[in-house]
Amino acid sequence: MGRWRDGRGVLVVDGVSVPLEIAASYRARTRGLLGRDAIAGALLLSPANSVHTFRMRMPIDVAYLDRGLRVVAVRTMRPGRLGLPRLRARHVLEAEAGVMEGWGVRVGVTVEVVAG
Repeated sequence: MGRWRDGRGVLVVDGVSVPLEIAASYRARTRGLLGRDAIAGALLLSPANSVHTFRMRMPIDVAYLDRGLRVVAVRTMRPGRLGLPRLRARHVLEAEAGVMEGWGVRVGVTVEVVAG
């Protein structure tokens, strides 16, 4: 799975391709979705095993991924919440609340990240 750089890519889930922003630097991970009203697709935070939604303007879906990009947990978080760290998680996917289910993101599914 390796290390990614900040930038764009594609998230592939069961043949579904989703636009992806990659936040791999400390600065990009810290900024995350703060101050945004929407996101087209998903945001990958790596490395990460927990998130918060303080100062966010919208509820989000959060998927915790292990080293092999397998989904270990999925949660919907409202603004102003602190998510507990997931021990096996190494990466976190964020998207607008409600979209991950439609993409097929659920516990046990392995996703693919295509950088660039």
